[in-house]
Amino acid sequence: MTSHVACFIVFCNSERKIIFYDFNINMLSLLEKYKKEIMPVMKKKFHYLNDLAVPKVKKVVINVGTGKNRENQKLLEEIEKSLILIAGQKPVKTLSKKSIAAFKTRKGMQLGMKITLRRYKMYSFLERLINLALPRTRDFRGLSVNAIDNFGNLTIGIKEHIVFPEISHENVHSIFGFGITVVTSAKSKEEGLELFKLMGFPIK
Repeated sequence: MTSHVACFIVFCNSERKIIFYDFNINMLSLLEKYKKEIMPVMKKKFHYLNDLAVPKVKKVVINVGTGKNRENQKLLEEIEKSLILIAGQKPVKTLSKKSIAAFKTRKGMQLGMKITLRRYKMYSFLERLINLALPRTRDFRGLSVNAIDNFGNLTIGIKEHIVFPEISHENVHSIFGFGITVVTSAKSKEEGLELFKLMGFPIK
């Protein structure tokens, strides 16, 4: 078994932080597991003719809405800093495309932040989500099947960002939640459900 240690250097304003992740704690990395264990099972169950037809994770999208705090610049900076630590990548701002008086939004106003993860960062994030963050979630009893749509994509709501081990509790001034969408190449809910179960997602 090969060793998988990732090193991410993240910058939060002028502060630099180096984060090491070791994914070789008596288990295959998620990407290795997909290739060696998940693909053969999926091919046998759904009768795919070749490896390219087997559903896979294409990207992971992390979304945070700023809500009533959208003009609190200090809080927005803290959220951005936390997201960089969690995902290993800087988020992009999502802006209002037009002014809506009823919601007190102006064109160009920041409505949230978004991060799109692919390839290695995507798999490393999913490993930490499955093995560390979800088990640490308060009163967690598993994910509902209804979290998977008809196209085999999974959407998860994280209520407290502090479930990720990269976040130091003593440095947290405000707790926020965010949404995670795991986008796959599956063609149906059944395919997506089987893929996520084999990956280790605790689906009820």
